[in-house]
Amino acid sequence: MRALVVMWRLLPFVIGFLRDRRRWLLVGRPRRSSAATHAVRARRLTATLADLGPTFIKLAQVFASRADILPEPYLGELGTLTDRVPPLPVAAIEAVIAAEFERPVHELFTAFDAEPLAAASLGQVHRARVGERDVAVKVLRPGVDELVRTDLEVAFRILYVVNVLFPSHHTRAITTIVREFAKRIEEEMDFREEARFATTIRTNFADDPRVVIPVVLDEMIRRRVLVLEFVEGTRVDRLQERIASGDLDVWKMLETIVEVYIRMMLVHGLFHADPHPGNLLVSPDGRIVLLDFGMVVRVDTDTRRRLLSTAMSAVRQDVDGVLSGMYELGMLDPEVDRGTIRDAARALMNIAFTPDTKPRQIERIVNEVMSTFYKWPLMLPSELVYFGRAAALVEGIGMRYDTRFNGAQFVTPILQGMRPELTRVVLGDDPQQMVRDWMVELSHVARELRDVLRRAGRDELRVRAHPRDVIEIQQYVGRQVRRILFALLALAGGVVGSVFYLAHRNMYLLVASLGVSVVAFLLILVVPVHLLANPFRAYRIRR
Repeated sequence: MRALVVMWRLLPFVIGFLRDRRRWLLVGRPRRSSAATHAVRARRLTATLADLGPTFIKLAQVFASRADILPEPYLGELGTLTDRVPPLPVAAIEAVIAAEFERPVHELFTAFDAEPLAAASLGQVHRARVGERDVAVKVLRPGVDELVRTDLEVAFRILYVVNVLFPSHHTRAITTIVREFAKRIEEEMDFREEARFATTIRTNFADDPRVVIPVVLDEMIRRRVLVLEFVEGTRVDRLQERIASGDLDVWKMLETIVEVYIRMMLVHGLFHADPHPGNLLVSPDGRIVLLDFGMVVRVDTDTRRRLLSTAMSAVRQDVDGVLSGMYELGMLDPEVDRGTIRDAARALMNIAFTPDTKPRQIERIVNEVMSTFYKWPLMLPSELVYFGRAAALVEGIGMRYDTRFNGAQFVTPILQGMRPELTRVVLGDDPQQMVRDWMVELSHVARELRDVLRRAGRDELRVRAHPRDVIEIQQYVGRQVRRILFALLALAGGVVGSVFYLAHRNMYLLVASLGVSVVAFLLILVVPVHLLANPFRAYRIRR
């Protein structure tokens, strides 16, 4: 029943998006829809995903940072989607706590507030007291783990059908995101993992007085219940009064947030992967409070090294360096036209580093550039997806308090100031040794290049096609041969039927033969080329 409900609610949007691609789903030009039509559809999609529950709310929050998959206005609408889940009655929460600890709530806590502090899609948080200590009690909603698993199964079934019928880099990217999300959400629903991550990140920032990570009460950790130190604070998107009164320096706050996320991503390699205003507070004394460590991503050293190199190229406004970094990070398909991507990247960098660009001009150019990136097969690795969400968070906070805020110009001096630390940590304790290693590699490359040139001069150079290219050519030829065979079948059916009709004057034979011809021609005209391959073989490969 859940599968039927989800498919029924999402089917109109799937058909709408497919008709944007082909007016009659399988054939025809793209349907022309006005900006107002897309805006209305984006609002309806956001409302539908919110009604479908926690799995789709979380998925929407992930997709809200993927400009390579979704265009505007869908990105903007999904970015406004928060956990719109009504709170559960306190009796249901107390039942979960009692089941996990095998003790009633009044024996565990000296006080327990019935009114929740927050009601999210997966969990609900209540303020309580253990002895003389104020704590926050995070409880997993009853039944949510079964619902998430069911929803993911439904999502994979829908994506399988869409991938078979309409394969493209967008559908493949969506499938990859959902698959990655399925792994992350399992960790997020186990609060023991969150406790370990919170403790590790707290240790990483132990020497930074500007950052507060709540202390986890080790003796009160369970799979569905987590008890942490309660920390007072105001959400980062609700600081207008403190900023207006001069109690808080918004630029120092933003600088601290940027440094914290850069250190998590590039220095510690353990990244808070669910950044949104509800998880970032500012304490009364101006410190940054990080909450909710259910989604944490580990970043390996090689990825951090490539990220640092790409970021420094962006700071130098080196377009080719940025593109090389994107290729190394796996963000761009090697077959993508580098010239077109270079033009789009250069336009983006010109916008980012031009201080007097007007907001309307920025919006127009950014929309054009993002349209280019949307059309070309960008493939963001999972680490960069969450890093992009953090960048969007900083940009959104800055724009909230200053409409002229420019994220690239703000982050550039911070990156330059942190460069010695980042270089030492990412490249190792001895950067000179790293440079020497690079020089050795360059010498090997130079020798190999010289050998290639010598072979070319002696006419000994051979160029071999990649097996993947050969297979693609074979598949293309096979599909065209199938089309030709269908055409010959249609022609032969019509000719044979006409001959039999002239010989026997049997109208049934004529109608049957012409029916075969019509079916064969429809297969050629209507069915997409990729479906003319062996369907059983395609099914086995996908399984």
